[in-house]
Amino acid sequence: MGDTLDVDAMVQRFRERAHAVRERPLPPIAGEERQRFIRQAELDHMDYAIIGDATWTLEDGVLTLRVDLTS
Repeated sequence: MGDTLDVDAMVQRFRERAHAVRERPLPPIAGEERQRFIRQAELDHMDYAIIGDATWTLEDGVLTLRVDLTS
């Protein structure tokens, strides 16, 4: 897997997904459904941004993502 997995490209895709979620327009919904959509978008952005900010190592076939949560 290490020979075919481009981790830098994977991390970049997560950065792009985080940006896409942030820029996604709200659909024409209102009320509770709108709040659910917004909350899910916030969670999606956070998840994608965390992985997008990760540094990584690959040792003995084990991919380790390191995320600094102090900032």
